Amino acid sequence: MARTFTLVAFHAHPDDEALLMGGSLARLAAEGHRVVLAVATDGEAGAAASPYRSGPGLAAFRRDELERSAAALGCARVVRFGFKDSGSSEPFSGEGFSALPVEDAARPLIDLLREEQADALTIYDPAGGYGHPDHRQVHTVGTYAADRAGTALVLEATIDRRLIRRLVRIVEAIPGVLPAVSAAAYEQAYSPSAAITHRVDVRPFTPQKRASFEAHASQASSDDGARTLALLLKLPRWLFRSLLGREWYVEHGRTPGRPLDDLFASLR
Repeated sequence: MARTFTLVAFHAHPDDEALLMGGSLARLAAEGHRVVLAVATDGEAGAAASPYRSGPGLAAFRRDELERSAAALGCARVVRFGFKDSGSSEPFSGEGFSALPVEDAARPLIDLLREEQADALTIYDPAGGYGHPDHRQVHTVGTYAADRAGTALVLEATIDRRLIRRLVRIVEAIPGVLPAVSAAAYEQAYSPSAAITHRVDVRPFTPQKRASFEAHASQASSDDGARTLALLLKLPRWLFRSLLGREWYVEHGRTPGRPLDDLFASLR
């Protein structure tokens, strides 16, 4: 029998797991690996339509959505650290996850990695993808925690910058689709093509990835209708599979070359 591994996927907010690596998580779970989803915040400062901000509040909705997303992807366990969402507007209050000392923010992740005897940890690239402060903190905290816990394999979930810039330019050219999106903002976002170590084929798992997207109903909503998740869910299934059927990673310590399709290649 093929050896199986335990992966802890560390994310900043509910829905980040769906967008960046939902297909990879579904594929790993289907292959028999243990997938543990760890989320720093409940995403309570995220954008959402007004109805989600009444009653129990956005955080409660997003906690439930995270559980449904994890179930769709086949995750074995979900762990919420409960740090405060920093939001995405500057100046920051100084009270959110992004403002915490690294040692304090990393403590529950170190404990989880040790408890699970994790073989691998996923984080984000140093830019935090598109630059959200909580995403940058995930990179810093995750790198620190893996070193302290002795986790052998660290992978940055990212996107090939060349491809995302191409897509953003297309979206930018269509009036009203995502008016806040600017190609200039992606000049240093995510990772350059030359740094990519893994390009994972998740096309057979795009139904699970799409179900994960659908689970995050609040994140796909807004009063003005301009949400990336909502736009992606409008794609025909064949186009969704084509555009979102590959996911990218940068492995710490590996010299880039021909991108690998096996996230655990270094452990085998």
